[in-house]
Amino acid sequence: MTSFVYSGDYTREISFPLGGIGTGCIGLGGNGRLIDWEIFNRPNKGSYNGFSHFAVRVQRGDEVIDARVLNSDFLGSHMGEPERNAFAGFGFGPSRHTLAGMPHFRDATFTGTFPLARLEFGDDTFPGQVSVNAFNPFIPLNDHDSGIPAAFFEIEVCNTTDEVLTYGVAGTVANPLPGPQVHRVTRDGEGCALHLRSNGVEEHEIGYGELTLATDTADTAAQRYWFRGGWRDNIEIYWRDLTTPGPLPERSYPEAAAGDGNHGTLMAPLCLKAGETGRVRFVIAWHFPNCERYWTKGAEENDCGCATGECSQKKSWRNYYATLWADSAASAAYALTEWNRLERDTRLFRDTLFTSTLPVSVIDAVSANISILKTPTVLRLEDGTFYGWEGCCATAGCCEGSCTHVWNYAQALPFLFPNLERSMREADYRYNLRSDGGMPFRLQLPMGAPRSRFRPCPDGQLGGALKVYRDWKISGDTNWLRSLWPAVKASLQYAWSADNEDRWDPERTGVLHGRQHHTLDHELFGPNSWLTGFYLGALKAGAEMAAALGEEDTAEEYRALFERGRTWVEANLFNGDYYGQQIDLKDQRLIEAFDKDGEALGHYWNVEHGEIKYQIGAGCAIDQVLAQWHADLYGLGEIFKRARVRSALAAVYRHNFKPAMRIEANTWRLFALNDEAGVVICSWPKGVRRPAIPLPYAPETMTGFEYAAAGAMIQNGLVEEGLTVVKAVRDRYDGRRRNPWNEIECGSNYARAMASFALLHAFSGFSFDMTRGMIGFRPVVSGDFRGFWSLGQAWGELGRRGQKAHISVHYGQLEVKELQLAAAASVIEQSGVGVQFTLKDRGTIVLEQAAVLNSGDELSIAFS
Repeated sequence: MTSFVYSGDYTREISFPLGGIGTGCIGLGGNGRLIDWEIFNRPNKGSYNGFSHFAVRVQRGDEVIDARVLNSDFLGSHMGEPERNAFAGFGFGPSRHTLAGMPHFRDATFTGTFPLARLEFGDDTFPGQVSVNAFNPFIPLNDHDSGIPAAFFEIEVCNTTDEVLTYGVAGTVANPLPGPQVHRVTRDGEGCALHLRSNGVEEHEIGYGELTLATDTADTAAQRYWFRGGWRDNIEIYWRDLTTPGPLPERSYPEAAAGDGNHGTLMAPLCLKAGETGRVRFVIAWHFPNCERYWTKGAEENDCGCATGECSQKKSWRNYYATLWADSAASAAYALTEWNRLERDTRLFRDTLFTSTLPVSVIDAVSANISILKTPTVLRLEDGTFYGWEGCCATAGCCEGSCTHVWNYAQALPFLFPNLERSMREADYRYNLRSDGGMPFRLQLPMGAPRSRFRPCPDGQLGGALKVYRDWKISGDTNWLRSLWPAVKASLQYAWSADNEDRWDPERTGVLHGRQHHTLDHELFGPNSWLTGFYLGALKAGAEMAAALGEEDTAEEYRALFERGRTWVEANLFNGDYYGQQIDLKDQRLIEAFDKDGEALGHYWNVEHGEIKYQIGAGCAIDQVLAQWHADLYGLGEIFKRARVRSALAAVYRHNFKPAMRIEANTWRLFALNDEAGVVICSWPKGVRRPAIPLPYAPETMTGFEYAAAGAMIQNGLVEEGLTVVKAVRDRYDGRRRNPWNEIECGSNYARAMASFALLHAFSGFSFDMTRGMIGFRPVVSGDFRGFWSLGQAWGELGRRGQKAHISVHYGQLEVKELQLAAAASVIEQSGVGVQFTLKDRGTIVLEQAAVLNSGDELSIAFS
């Protein structure tokens, strides 16, 4: 297998998500199958939709000489899946819905450069070459076109023979809705569309939906319904129809007899001369407009056990995409009409990212995980607000609420679609902030529903202030900051509020001492650099935001608290190698201080060993300087002493990176096995006391944590170490053992994995502050460099070659007033015209007049 190209056994686990942001998706399997139909407002892993597929037949004159489904050899269990159905599942062979028993191609090569995929089918016995190009628009800053509820397919056929052949390219979609099913065909003179719906569900009902299969190819034949019958009649007659010369026979049924389980097919002709190539475009569009809060209807209905039990009645809302397109016919028509522009802009983004000079494993990690934005992990509410699960269970979202401490790590959305990220801040501070300033870490749906009753957590709540700071700097919109500031300020001051039941810092020491819930699902008791780092970062960011809004007294208060806390941390939590937790594990009083009816004591006190459970103690934790990763990404400056940060990260690599997991004792979830490498959450080096029952998940390898640690290593000069970590993660997702486009943690498509996006900034040294029109980069590697960048209004490429650098805009508009570069400039030009500037210091360049860069414009800089 070469980079981004998968073949043979390495296609086994592939499911490439095709769908819009907040629309759900269909998976393109590594062998060409259409799998994981997750378009019904919830996850649906391992699913199929009847016999939905693409196929091609070959006709010479009046004779059909070949026909194949566009699949390669089946790589699943030949014994069958462990289903519970009678006469199906294990012991009955693969499901017939896999189409593994139908004529197909011997092999396929899958090239995945998200957001585009290409399948090339191979078989010497087939008279021609067939490929599938698939995508859904992914255009940074354009959430409208990146949110179309559709999957785009272009089937490409090359006639490799020496005679004229007619290829019929067929698309089939099953109707997944209850009966009576109604299929209709529409034509617009250039193309053809097959619409599938049910007359058994009203438009306002939760189960309502419909699908459209459409093509823009003229002379497309349409078969509204497959043959209806018992046993295996439908696919038997379908194959007979497909392999009979001429157009597919029309077939219709009265509504009363239509029933359910129906399929429909469109087939477009390509008459190709020897050596000629032809293409057919298909769109599968869907419209399931009505969402419900299914996960609180009863825990028995949620196989994750995530129900909160707070809602006594069913609540529902409409998908945002349903406010943009009236139905699937409308979104399919838009997709086909705008295809060329949508594909052009999507390819421009893909090419800008993939032609960067970053290491292959980094591009792989970044591109693979932005796919999470196209999966059921993501929702968009009726007003466009972005909302996310942590990940996906098989048939339900996993861990609701745009979980603040998980989404802290996700760095893709704020840079690629910043307006969507800002909508998360607005929703949290409007609906999730309590009157005392505490903020539960799970926002409840629909908006305005009762808040979660669980206590706030410092990494989530204080991380929120850091994210507001970041989003302000990305947008440059101080009015937006002003609108949120009272709520942000209240959430910060909750740390020392008398109403804070966890007593984080009642004495205003700048250090968290009390009970601290966190993303590893338990509490830490006592000071630690990980969670106090969020406190310090929030105070430093808060001081700058307060000053920008004219609240200098507040800013000074936060600065003083930051300095006090930082001084204590450096004096008490650094052991000469790394930062730890200050705690006496034998001191039961730490738990008793927060006990109610013995609940906390029973959960956290290890009676047999006489110590507190679930703590770090003297261990080396992967996230011990996580706040510095955030600060360096956002231009916030030092949280911890820089030399100690580097030492701590070197210790994480030395102690927590495991070259092979087979000799490690992992009693938790198994995300790395055998000869696979990874960074564990916490380790206790030789000679250091390990708690009898330590921090939860300590021996796990979770990719979002690993990417954040790797990025921090790269930011701090440990480039090879960081790259080793990134490569170890991506080697685990090789298509053979795991899906390259589904990094797992608490479920599939896990949001925390979008920490990988920050690797772009770690390598380029990307800096920004749109409040003053500043953009810059200082690559951590020497020599020529080229990379992708994206901010609030534009995206493009930045690079360095020899004694020159450039910042190009490929999309949108960027106003630049200041540049931060690694060397002094001698000449600056905008599209060949000189730009006047002054050097503030060696690397800081202030333009005398703001440069406005539109799509296609470039600033070029020559160094002295």
